[in-house]
Amino acid sequence: MNITGESLIGASSIKGGGADFFAFDPSTAKDIEPAFHTAGKAEIDCACDLARIAFDPYRATSQEERARFLETIAQNILDLGDQLIERAMSESGLPKARLEGERGRTVGQLKLFAEVLREGSWQEARIDPALPERQPLPRVDLRLRMIALGPVAVFGASNFPLAFSVAGGDTAAALAAGCPVVVKAHPAHPGTSELVGRAIQKAVATAGLPEGVFSLLTGIGNELGTELVRHPAIQAVGFTGSRHGGLALMAVAAARPQPIPVYAEMSSINPVFLLPHALAERAEALASGFVDSLVLGVGQFCTNPGLVLGLAGPDLERFQSAAADQLAQRNAATMLTAGIHQAYQKGVGRLAANTKVHQLSQGVAADAGCKGVPTLFATSARDFLNDPQLSEEVFGPASLLISCRDVAEMREVAEHLEGQLTATLQMADGDHGTVRDLLPILERKVGRILANGFPTGVEVSYSMVHGGPFPATSDSRVTSVGATSIERFLRPVSYQNLPQDLLPAALQDDNPLGIWQRINGQLSYR
Repeated sequence: MNITGESLIGASSIKGGGADFFAFDPSTAKDIEPAFHTAGKAEIDCACDLARIAFDPYRATSQEERARFLETIAQNILDLGDQLIERAMSESGLPKARLEGERGRTVGQLKLFAEVLREGSWQEARIDPALPERQPLPRVDLRLRMIALGPVAVFGASNFPLAFSVAGGDTAAALAAGCPVVVKAHPAHPGTSELVGRAIQKAVATAGLPEGVFSLLTGIGNELGTELVRHPAIQAVGFTGSRHGGLALMAVAAARPQPIPVYAEMSSINPVFLLPHALAERAEALASGFVDSLVLGVGQFCTNPGLVLGLAGPDLERFQSAAADQLAQRNAATMLTAGIHQAYQKGVGRLAANTKVHQLSQGVAADAGCKGVPTLFATSARDFLNDPQLSEEVFGPASLLISCRDVAEMREVAEHLEGQLTATLQMADGDHGTVRDLLPILERKVGRILANGFPTGVEVSYSMVHGGPFPATSDSRVTSVGATSIERFLRPVSYQNLPQDLLPAALQDDNPLGIWQRINGQLSYR
């Protein structure tokens, strides 16, 4: 399949009227052919108008039709074969095995939502039959189901060219909900995005769906994203990226004549609590697991362990020494983009210049390319609490070790933290009392609490929450990964006294879809 550098507007391929740009290979610091063309206002309007036209017929498709559509996308992505992996490698600097795993995750997400659609409980079918004899007032017949919210704008993420990009979790959830999607491709991997976009475009045609169910806009600069969010056809936004970018889109969405939700996953330092008994039992093993997690993917995961806490003393010193020794042996590795590398260098430099912070260890530097050098810093809990800058995310393989005087100070640090995606409790049996004290705090602060693991790695499942209080995400009530992420793109509609033949199938008394219904508050499957 040829990469043309065009935007995909419905069934068409269109050369945008904006600035040309090239993909960039961060491992060689060279541009990659062909030239890509930035979509302008005309292309944005066309894509959004097609999505608006497609919305009603697409959301009216059956759950089985949409399930098969998602499965077709998954197969089309697999059918791209090595071309997709090789292009993604050149645009991201990521190794082949990582990208093959990410392709598997992308395909798995699409198949998961096919399962969700067929199972049907996402519709939240509720039936309160009429009670005409009820005193003192009769009850009308009321029924409720969830319907698609409307066309969704999805922003591809820089750090996951496949799983959080064109056919990633946001797109899969929105399409499953019945929402047409307009994707803004991330300019760091435009060729990868075009290949996946064409796989979706092909699936739309195979399924006989309206062409506006999917479009892909390519380009550089902030104006493209801003105009997309402003377009009146767009009813929700999915975004994974920086806090600055997420806040900017939230401001645009809030300023519209009709404000819309922005589901932004933004910033997290993912604290790891080394509790006393666990630290005493396995300080060296914890150090090894921590370093492995820190440098995984050159630290370019939103769940990277950017903060580690332990009680001052010999056991923490053992952890510190082992972690420093292991980190010093880790090589610098290519980061995703020149911009990410520059931001990482700036963040590491800021910590290095802080007089209350000292550098414990640094990995093996490289002479050329966008190489991120793993770095570990340390400070005291008191200094951390007194300096807001120490709570800022450094996106990459850097972490800050905090020494606490006692468990009370550890709890104080936990209370001080901003909202996070994760918190990890490294614990042993003797730490359960401390965990009980920390849990109420962490439940308020994070979306996922781990025991005796490390936060890198987000399972795509029915029970996963990849979200958390602000600024980890813009809305802590939802997740961007897992089956329940479909809820972001649905809204409830109640039907009062409608005849059976006019009711949606999910709410009819004979339950033709064979899904769970909640009748008079009781779950029923008939």
